[in-house]
Order: sequence, then structure tokens, then C-alpha cells
Amino acid sequence: MSKEPTVLTTSENPVLAHPLSGKLSKEYLLKAKRLGFSDLQLAHIFKVTQHDIRQLRKFYGVESVYKTVDTCAAEFDAKTPYHYSTYEFENESVASNKPKVVILGGGPNRIGQGIEFDYCCVQAVFALKEAGYEAIMINCNPETVSTDYDIADKLYFEPLTFEDTMNILEHEKPIGVIVSFGGQTPLRLSTSLEKSGIKILGTSSEGIDVAEDRKKFGELLDRLNIPHPDYGIAASIDEALELTDRIGYPVLVRPSYVLGGRAMKIIYNDDSLREYIEQALVVSEEHPLLIDRFLEHAKEFDIDALADETDCVISGIMEHIEAAGVHSGDSTSVLPPYNASTTVIEQMKEYSRKMAQALGVVGLVNIQFAVQDEEVFVIEVNPRASRTVPFVCKATGLPIVKVACNLMLGEKLADVKGKYGLADCDHLDLKHLAVKEPVFPFSKFLKSGVYLGPEMRSTGEVMSLATGFGEAFAKSSLSTGMKLPTSGTVFISVSDADKNEHTIHVAKRLYGIGFDILATVGTSDHLKKYGIECRAVYKVGEGRPNIFDIIRLGKVQFIINTPRGEKARYDEEAIGAAAILSGVPFVTTVEAAEAAVMGIECIRQQNFEVKSLQEYVGYESK
Repeated sequence: MSKEPTVLTTSENPVLAHPLSGKLSKEYLLKAKRLGFSDLQLAHIFKVTQHDIRQLRKFYGVESVYKTVDTCAAEFDAKTPYHYSTYEFENESVASNKPKVVILGGGPNRIGQGIEFDYCCVQAVFALKEAGYEAIMINCNPETVSTDYDIADKLYFEPLTFEDTMNILEHEKPIGVIVSFGGQTPLRLSTSLEKSGIKILGTSSEGIDVAEDRKKFGELLDRLNIPHPDYGIAASIDEALELTDRIGYPVLVRPSYVLGGRAMKIIYNDDSLREYIEQALVVSEEHPLLIDRFLEHAKEFDIDALADETDCVISGIMEHIEAAGVHSGDSTSVLPPYNASTTVIEQMKEYSRKMAQALGVVGLVNIQFAVQDEEVFVIEVNPRASRTVPFVCKATGLPIVKVACNLMLGEKLADVKGKYGLADCDHLDLKHLAVKEPVFPFSKFLKSGVYLGPEMRSTGEVMSLATGFGEAFAKSSLSTGMKLPTSGTVFISVSDADKNEHTIHVAKRLYGIGFDILATVGTSDHLKKYGIECRAVYKVGEGRPNIFDIIRLGKVQFIINTPRGEKARYDEEAIGAAAILSGVPFVTTVEAAEAAVMGIECIRQQNFEVKSLQEYVGYESK
């Protein structure tokens, strides 16, 4: 700008109190907006609130207009309903008089914000159209299905910020906004939008906040008498150390309102905690640090459910094969659960219904559980669509997103259960198993490390169906590029906690079908006690040649390595890196090893069934 505007100095709402004082003229404000300055940036510069800048813009009449994306290169008039904002004068987006609903998308695709949410947005558009509403999408990612020209009635390529979203909503005047299909990004806008008079369709911003705020959520679980891992909230190193002294290691630490498990880490000692906090508090200035007791030997489950404040049905229960602490987006999941007791399943259902009602959920909700010694603990609740929704929809043939949309529009669950095949959903008796297995980019990023943890790292997933678990797992493994071997040498290294009958069972089955077995000294001694022949090898750092060397020489065809504790996890990284470099399939839990053995046996028998998705789930009959 040619002239610097005077810095605002009045203490009490200076912009609103003196909008014509010349401290920020219309000319300067318009030029700043055209140069791309957001209201939030201007508020920071002038030391006022975003609301102050927004009100000043409105006073001056400095408001965005919308242009149509020219898909015809100016050769013909573009008819596509694509719009983007600019600070000009002519508005090419004409708001219709039809009742309309705005859906907030997931924003840019990145690790931790999966394309699964875009599936939910697209299905929501279809449901809204069928219900007679004009469906409007706001999303800033042109590489998604929800931004295709023939999906939504109208599309705005805009960032998912409060300012940009409110500008569109004030122009379109919808009956409400859906924030629960785009993942965590739009969910964060719910409170500010609702405070601005926008109706949030579905779960209220208050219910969302209780689920997202760890302190409020913990208090809710205590009131409902639902078990959860011990936790605490800390804003300093001293507070964090006091908490871990009470809770005990290992702990799971994270900033609040995380996306895709970003910045989450499992900590095993005070030194690692201090190192983490020095970094974490820099990136979490607005929210405190959350510290939870980490249940290292637990199994995890996911439940997707539909609710309408008074009723709740369970649409899918998934059992994770990976160990507790692995992000749900990185876990191989099985639907329905194949290795859980009826007592555990019924307990999870009961807790899910209680929490959905307490939070006032309307639409979709996802609950994550940890089960340790048959005791069920709640890890977290997400009052929104989860990344498992497309998997559940396809595995069961149930139109879950469509039902959720109808609930948000005012229908009652009791009235639609029979219509959509949800009446007996709680006791879903599928005649097939579905496996969801993630795909990782490790071969492209060899130095990134391969150990899975609470921070999401997968970049895609596959789904397989079969009447038996072994076949389903074998299909999913083949689809992800993990080619299970049918012969050769297996390396086994398990933690002391995993030196049990399950490990013995896995080793005996592999030895029985002709595999040679290598093992670390401790595991080797354990296996030999049960008559399993194996050869001991060095761990990394114990001597040469060690297991890393042997894998790199191509002498191992399959790896079973179940780390426990911080040092064991460092060993895992070296073994995992060797496996990736050599293209050797590996698993990190005994449960995954059992699944792999069943898959190997199925491959050896060549007993595969090929059927379409429709044949498995019977879409046409629903």
C-alpha cells in the first residue's frame, strides 16, 4: 500500500466504536482484502478481534462476491455451478429460493484427513437431493468426487475457515449446515458458526465440544460410570510430570483437537516427556496437553452408530488386528468381530448408547474402545462420520450416510429402522467377513520409519470380502502388496508379554506346514521349550550377522516382531526398515501373526471364492 494506515489504539472495540475515524479506511480495507489478507490476519495486525474486522467490512460494504469458474476457456458461457470468491463488484452466483443445505467438506487431502470423508459428503449430497433440498458443497480440494461437476447443485471452492464459510452462508441463506461429514476440519467451525446464528444440522456444537474437550469428556464418562484410561491435562512440564507420576508410564500424550493423531506420541519415561513437551507446547498454544494412561496390552475396537437423541442403533463393530495405540486409520479392521466375547460386545453396545444419548448425537457417531482382560475402556468418541463409515456401508449394504442425513433433517430413527434394514442391526448376522487393511507409503519414504503408532501414516486402504477369515485376510494382504509367503523362513521375536500359548500356536502352525524358524535368543528358548525347532540369531546391536543383515541378504520370507517398551520399538524400526528395503512382509502383533497364518494356509490350499460386492451384501434386496 502507498500509505500505512494508522494503528488502532482505542481499547474498547475501537473499530466498532469509531468505524469512520479514519484509522482503517474503506480504501485500505478493500485493498487489503484484494491482496488476500484474511479478517483474522487483519485483526492480528490491528490488535482487535476477527469479529471487529468483519463488522467494519460490513459497515463499509466491503464484501466478497462470487465468480463462476470458466470451464470453457471463454469460448462459450460456462454453465457449471463452480464458484470462487473475490473482492470485485459483480456477483455471478445467484442464490435460489429453494430450501437448501450446505455441506462442509474435508478440505485438502493429506495424511490424517482421508478421502473416506469425501465419500460421506457425496452420499450426503445424494440424500439431500432425494429429500428435495438444494445441496451446496464448500470444499477447497478440486481432486475429490464431491467437487465433480455433476455431484452437488452448487459448489464453492473456498477454504474451510469461519470467514469464508460465513460469507457463503450469508449469501445462500440455507436452512442449516452439516459439519459432521468432513472430518475434524469442519467440526472445529461448529461452535463459531452456531454462535453466529447458523443452524448446525445434527449434533449440536455443545455436544461436539464435550466430546472434543478431554476434561469435559472425562467428567461425562465419570457421571455415566463408564471406565476409561486414567488421564490428566497439563499446561507445563511440571504439571505433566506430576500427572505421569500419578498415572504411571507408558502414557499417550497429545495436543487437544488433533487431526489424524497428529503430534500424538507414546511416552515411556520422564526424559522423553520433557523432550516432547518442549515441542508440543509450541504447536498447541490454544489448547493444553492431554495425557492418558496407555493400555499397551489391550485390543481395540471401533463402533459406528446412528442416533437421534433418544434412540441409537449400532451399524458396525470392527475389531482391530494391530496392537492398542495404533491409529484407527492405520489398523487392519475386521467386521464383524471375529475374536471377541459376547460379554465384551454387549458392554460396548451399552456404553455406545449411553454416550450417544448423553451427547445428544443426531446422525453418526464413532466410538473407540480398548479391551484389556475382558474389561472395556472408552478411548474416545467422535460425534461425526468416521473414516470407517464407507467400509461399514459397503460391507453391510446399509445406507448409513443417507439415514444420518434424514435424521439431521428431522426424521426419527424409530420411523426409518424398518425402511432401511436397520431394525435388527444391533444383531447383524453377516454371512461373510470384511477386512479393511491400510496401504502405506514406506517404500517411497525409506527414512521415515515404519513403526505404527497414534499418528496416522497410511495413504489409502483396501477392502476384501470372504466367507472365512483366512481368505478375507489373504485377499486384503495381496491387495495392499504384502504377498504372504507359502514357504521359506520366518523370523520370530516376541516380547515377554507375548510369550504365551498364542505365539506357540502360531509357531507350531508355521513349522507344521514346512517353514524354517529363526528367533531372537529369548524367543528361541521359549519356542524350544515346546518342542519347536528354531535357530537363534542376534538382535540389532548384539553382534554380526544380526537379523537386519540376514533380512537384507534375502534369507527371511516373513517377519513376526511384537515390540513392547521404548527400546523394543527402536529395534522394531531397524527390523521394519530392513523388511521394507527387502520387500519382506511383516506383522507387529501376535493377533496379526495369527491372521497371517490363516491367510497363508488359505493361499496354500488355493481355496478362493470370487463374488461381486452385491452378491455378498445383497444391495438389490435393500
